[in-house]
Amino acid sequence: MPRTAAATQAHVLDVAGKLFYWKGIRATGVDKVAAEAKVAPTTLYRLFSSKDDLVGAYVEHTADDFRERFEEVVEAAGPDPREQILAVFDLAYAKVDSEEFRGCALQLTLAEFPDHELPAHRNAVAAKSWFRERIGELTERLEVDDPGALADHLTLVFEGVNASGLSLGADGPARQSRKLVELLLSTATPRA
Repeated sequence: MPRTAAATQAHVLDVAGKLFYWKGIRATGVDKVAAEAKVAPTTLYRLFSSKDDLVGAYVEHTADDFRERFEEVVEAAGPDPREQILAVFDLAYAKVDSEEFRGCALQLTLAEFPDHELPAHRNAVAAKSWFRERIGELTERLEVDDPGALADHLTLVFEGVNASGLSLGADGPARQSRKLVELLLSTATPRA
């Protein structure tokens, strides 16, 4: 039974995502994606008008997957925002400590696509901004004096976990992330 256009698009995005993540976006041609996805190049171009469009969709899809996992761990952590924040960092470290980690897909994309006008860059920045905003929502609930500064600090730790995990592995500084987050949370000045 032939796939629907939506199913074909999802399949192509899945295949492209794996290739882009493990081989690099610029190093992976559209023909390679089409061949690995077992679709004709014309089919791929019918679904995505250009490689830039495909890469933009890959980044958006990657960001959507992360948002979903983020919300799942926050919900599973219960109502305490402190525990929710710790759960997010446990998720980040678990990814670093897995066989499936080559770095943050969004950081890798930004390194390959510094042009602010490209969909890949815009979508990666939007995803990074979403993370900062969502962490900010959690820090607001902590009733600390400066929730925005705490959210910035936590965002820096999150980015550092991913960057350090790429360069030094799970046994490097990334393994200290939970302790650092606990320290930041415990030393935040309570709201007066």
